[in-house]
Amino acid sequence: MTDQNEALAAIRSGFHLSPERIYLDGNSLGALHNTVRQHVDTVINSQWGEDLIAGWNHHDWINLPSTVGDRIAQLLGASVGEVLCCDNLSINLFKCLAAALELNAPRTRIVTEAGHFPTDNYIAAGLAQLLGPHRCQIEPVAVEALDTLDFSDVAVLSLSHVNFRTGTLRDLSGITARAQAAGALVIWDLAHSAGVIETALNRHSVDMAVGCTYKFLNGGPGSPGFLYVAQRHQGATNPLPGWMGHADRFAFEPDYRPAPGISRFLTGTQSVIAMAAVQAALSIFDSVTVNTLRQHSLMLTQNLMDQLAKNPATCGIECLTPSDAHARGSQVSLRLEHGFAISQALIDRGVIVDFREPDIIRFGIAPLYNQSGDIDVAVSTLADILNSGVYREQKFSKRATVT
Repeated sequence: MTDQNEALAAIRSGFHLSPERIYLDGNSLGALHNTVRQHVDTVINSQWGEDLIAGWNHHDWINLPSTVGDRIAQLLGASVGEVLCCDNLSINLFKCLAAALELNAPRTRIVTEAGHFPTDNYIAAGLAQLLGPHRCQIEPVAVEALDTLDFSDVAVLSLSHVNFRTGTLRDLSGITARAQAAGALVIWDLAHSAGVIETALNRHSVDMAVGCTYKFLNGGPGSPGFLYVAQRHQGATNPLPGWMGHADRFAFEPDYRPAPGISRFLTGTQSVIAMAAVQAALSIFDSVTVNTLRQHSLMLTQNLMDQLAKNPATCGIECLTPSDAHARGSQVSLRLEHGFAISQALIDRGVIVDFREPDIIRFGIAPLYNQSGDIDVAVSTLADILNSGVYREQKFSKRATVT
């Protein structure tokens, strides 16, 4: 596949991207597509503005979590009725951890990835604190230790599919099979893989998964998360029961009765406007497959690593992202002394990247809109910044609230 691929070219043209900037931060926040802008405008001005409360029925707002969830399911290799778009990743992880722990009683041990995005371990630790050590113990381990880990008393294994710092892609199929063979349930965090890597959740018999929609799915800042619960586990208890997960929401019964299927994992009322943005963003995927996007992503990340290795100014930089395509997500992470200042100098020059403590610059590749020319500019700009030493200017060391 080349940059001239007609489907990708047509999609790329719909994104609101300045020709004066190279946006390589889609792994943190996806770009705005015109389809999203137009649909949200319709929802605000027509559906809400004109129809007011009737919109819940006229426009089926009430079923958006499942409607949007079913579309996400197609990207994840899941079935209809196995994915909800709701709440956020942290809340959904809490739901899944608690539900999985209940399903796998009397086991009480949750193994998490030490290198998880921190909130995943915060949530697990919070659950353990809430339940007490007699019902839940948390053990963070290095992913490398999983090869020799004894899962015989593990209730739940919680991992990231792609490591947020290094971009390392985990063996979802192999790890899931090994843990399940010993009786553990597995929950995957798909935040950095949904929409760019085929996950085939059903084919690999994944138990549960969570993710967000504001990265590669382009749902907008703070857009809702999603959760996947395999059909075989949907009798589990939602630890955050709310009226939206009730079997008869508008009966307003004093006692909770869980809805059948995946709907019981809903809690409160979801943001219709935010959900509408995600719904529109997902329609962009109608004309392209995840496999096509994966191949384009791999081509771009390989191009980036090759150029970095060949350029005299960048060839000595430590690349944390695996060279093996089978072990690489959709980003390239570099470790540099003065990494924060260099990242700010890149942004100042119009190459938008991001920084992760303590010294990592991430070049996120969003295959829906990034192309080879972006890589050329990014590498040449980085080389010029390193050669000139401009990053040493004081202004590039000043930190804003969000880094």
